[in-house]
Order: sequence, then structure tokens, then C-alpha cells
Amino acid sequence: MAESNTSLAELTRKAAKPDRWDDPLDPNMTDADVDGLMAVEPFASMDEKAFPSSMPLREILKADTAIRKYEPGEIVVRRGDYGTSAYLVLGGEIEVVLKPHLDPRLLGRAATGKKKGFASRLAQLWSNNPEPEGWDEKSLRVSDKFQNSVNTDHNSVFLQDFPKIISNTETAAMTEGQMFGEISALSRMPRTATVVASKSGTRLLEFSWQGLRDLMKYDAALKQQIDSNYRKYSLSSFLAKVPIFTHLEVNSPEFQTLCIEAQLQTFGDYGWSGEYKKLATDGDPETKANEPLVVKEGEYCNGIYLVRAGFCRVSQKYGGGDRTLKYIGAGKIFGFEDIARQQENPEEDIDSLFTLRAMGYADLIFIPTATLVKYVPEGQLKADLPDGIAGEAKPQKKMSDRLAEEGIHPPTNLMEFVAEQRFFNGTQSMVIDMDLCTRCDDCVRACASTHDGNPRFLRHGPMMDNLMVANACMHCVDPVCMIGCPTGAIHRTSHGGEVVINPASCIGCTICANNCPYDSIRMVEVRTNKGRFWVDDNQKPLLKATKCDLCIEQTSGPACQNACPHDALTRADLSQENSLIQWLKKR
Repeated sequence: MAESNTSLAELTRKAAKPDRWDDPLDPNMTDADVDGLMAVEPFASMDEKAFPSSMPLREILKADTAIRKYEPGEIVVRRGDYGTSAYLVLGGEIEVVLKPHLDPRLLGRAATGKKKGFASRLAQLWSNNPEPEGWDEKSLRVSDKFQNSVNTDHNSVFLQDFPKIISNTETAAMTEGQMFGEISALSRMPRTATVVASKSGTRLLEFSWQGLRDLMKYDAALKQQIDSNYRKYSLSSFLAKVPIFTHLEVNSPEFQTLCIEAQLQTFGDYGWSGEYKKLATDGDPETKANEPLVVKEGEYCNGIYLVRAGFCRVSQKYGGGDRTLKYIGAGKIFGFEDIARQQENPEEDIDSLFTLRAMGYADLIFIPTATLVKYVPEGQLKADLPDGIAGEAKPQKKMSDRLAEEGIHPPTNLMEFVAEQRFFNGTQSMVIDMDLCTRCDDCVRACASTHDGNPRFLRHGPMMDNLMVANACMHCVDPVCMIGCPTGAIHRTSHGGEVVINPASCIGCTICANNCPYDSIRMVEVRTNKGRFWVDDNQKPLLKATKCDLCIEQTSGPACQNACPHDALTRADLSQENSLIQWLKKR
């Protein structure tokens, strides 16, 4: 009987586990490994009783951490990478490269290329490969030196001549017990420095962002430590750039107090792209029901929200439901107008005019009304928002009314379409007016001519009325495709911020293609100029990830847009509503 009860208790405990524990960060993590972690800080000082039975400390460590081993010269993270992991040094030593930054080519990036001249562009007309996806060997890799630095078995990259390389740089050493990468992991911001193992046998504990979040939730000391680092290194630099706080000196007691009183809040799921792709595959693009509520229309407004990272939907009641007014991203403010009305009518209880929901995920900073009144000059607390911070629709005018006044008549469900499809993430989305498009394929041919005979987009995608958003890379604000690339092949360019792929360091692992929520990255089997497949040592065809690079080598810009004879195609910044609306105004 006792054995039966034990079995039932075990089943009950397993049923209470979060679904994410079905997919541990390291399937090979053992109970012995967890015992070893429990003997080191900060886990040794954690109170296991503070963790609920549904979220025990040992289970978090077993499911959401992984012990990684590194050798000298092995890259842990690269500057500019997007990552969702933090690290704790268990043994050995790492070097954080401060300045100057390492040559991008050493990190798997493409060299900053020059724009093609007239002669080079003209030569493209007859020098393109005759075979589809025809690549010469030179274009497949930067150099034998970098090729030899990639360990495909462990998806890792080494810096060749590591001691010589870092001898010319300023670095900071981190040893046992020190943590790094937590701010980037929790706010999904790009890594600010390259980190390289410097001693043999270096051991790091990798935390998934979920594990780090849960450890912080139930251990006050860890939360305080990470919160302190966030406020010191990230929050202060962000608030210093917010227009309503620029009058405060960064080192002043007032500004420091502002940073302390600001409340950090995260909504949604960092893995939103996977959930969105599942909804889209199941034929259910409706996502509102899964968006965490931040502020509800009609409820008392007690402060403002600054969007640190991610996106939010601003909506208002309409008929029996509500409609999307706009979506706001990093740097925008929600609630300022409500607070302004509150200051103008101090005797009244002012309720929020809008609903705010996190879309995918959102990293927000909440500033209470009392703090805002204390540190924002009285003259700025009025209904007319200061330049550069408008994040909400004017309460006295509906968006459709304002657009009508300007002679703009976009489809009434345009905002809903962009929001439901998550296109607000794109800064260079390819939008085609299918009423004007004659299917002449000039855009596809221009793309192919620019890319050595290989088109880099599909003229296909979701549609709303006559508008189609094609499956072409949108060069996203939140490029989830970049998360997890083992060699740094997919990255942002240093000059324009475009998301590009370096074919030389792409190992065909498919991570970026699987991560992209918009099916804008294709895996292709590359061929020789004579049509034969390039193969690896195991005689398997080489795979490369390909996508739109926005024709960054062309001085004239995107070839697809320039080639359209009917002005049916544009590259629109859908993270800013006016980009598409102004184009529609010209129709």
C-alpha cells in the first residue's frame, strides 16, 4: 500500500511540473551533478524550503541549467549576439574583451563590405552562376584558418592564436563564483562584449532565462544581486535617454533615486516565436487571448510604463470587443496622458483610456505617479506629450478619424492584421499591393541578378485584402533568428543594423530557420558552378541558410523595390505605423 502511495505522489509531483521541464537544457544532467551544484554558491546558501513543491530548487537546476566545458580560446558569447542564457563560472577562468573589439571575421561575421561600384553591378548581368544555388568554393568560407576553428561536433568556435589576439586588447578576467550575461538573458538585449575561455578545463554553468527567472523569484539574495546590476549597468543608461528625464544629471541624487524607485516588470514569454509559429500552423492567428494584460481600460491609472524591450498592443473598447489602435516598442511610453489628465483634475479619479497588453514578451519599467510628479517638471505634465515619447493614441480623436483628416484611408483592419501576424517586429517588411502587381516577376529577377543568380525571397505570404507581406527577411527589431547560432554566421551589420548571414561560417545547423517566425530563411543545398552538389567529409550535401540581405552591397538599395515597374512593392518599417500608412496614402 505504501508503495502505491509513493507512486501516486510521484505522479502528482510530475504532473505539477511546468511543460518546459519536458525539454531540459541538458538531458544528461544527473542528480549527482545537482548535488555538486548544491555545494557551491550561490546555491549552497539558498533555502530549499523557500521554493514551492511545484518548483523545487533541485528540479530547477536539473532542468534549466547545463554544465559546459571550455578550452583556451573557445568563444563563450560574442558581442552583438542575442542570447537567452546567463553563466556562472564554476572553475577555470574567462576573459571579457573590453576594447578594442575583436575583428568581426574572427567571430564568424562577414567583413564590412564596400558598396559595389557601377562596373561591379554591370558585371552581374553576365557573371551570375548558370546553376541554381551555384557557389564557388571561395564564397563558402572566409579562410581555412576560420574553417579549422569551428568544432562542428560541439557547435563551438575557437580563436586561433588566442594569446596573441588578446595581448593587444583590454580584458577583464572572471573566475570561480562570478556570473555574467544575466542582463542580456533577462531583457533579451544584444551581448555587449565577447567572452572567451582563457584556461584549460574552464567549467561554466549555463542558466536558461526561465531557470534564472525562477531562481530570482524564490531567492531574495540572488534577485537583489541581479536587480542591483541591472539598475547600475542597464536601467540608468536607458532612463538617461528618456526625454522627460534628460534634465536630470546622471550622477545626481535625484536621478539615482529615480532609478531606485523604478520598478522592473517582465510580461509574456521570451520564446514567443515558437508559440506563435504553433498558432499559425494550427490555423489560429488570434493571439490576443494569450497576451498578458498589463493595464486594463477603465481601471485606475497609477503610473506610466516605459517599454525597455519587446512590444505591446494598445487597444480600446469598440462595439462588443476592442480594436487595436497601435503597437508600441522600445523607447515608447504608455500612460503619460492619463497622468497628465490626473494632474489637471486632481479631485477626480482618472481611469485609463486604453488597454495595454504584452505581445510575445515585453520588458517594461513602471514609474509610479508620485515618482513622476517628483522628477518631471510641472510644465511637462500636460496633455500634449513631449516630442519623442508619444506612445498612445490621442484620447480626443480616434486613429481612424486622424487618418481620415490626413486623407489616408487604410483598410480598417490593417492594425489588427499587422498585430496578429506579429509584423510589428519588422523594420524592412516587403509589402506588395496585389491589385497593382501584374506578376511580371521583375522583383524576383532583380533579386536573383543581385545575388549571383539566386533569389532570396518568396513572393508569397499572409494577405489582408489587397496587401501581401512576402516571405522576405524583415530585419526585425527582435531578431529571434539570431538566438543560438553556434558560429555567429547570422548577425547584424555594424553600419546599418541589417540582419545578414555569412555563408563562410554557416554550418547548416538550421537553428536560424527554425527560429524565424515568418518563414523568411531558407536552407538550400549548395552546388558547384557546374551543378554538382558540394558535399562534406561524409559525402552529405552542404546546407547553407539564405535570406534577404536588403542588397547591402548595392548603393541603390533593395533591388526588388527598385525593379517594380508599377510601384506595387515597398519595404516598410512596420514597427512604425506611419511607414506603411504614408505609402498607402500615395496609392
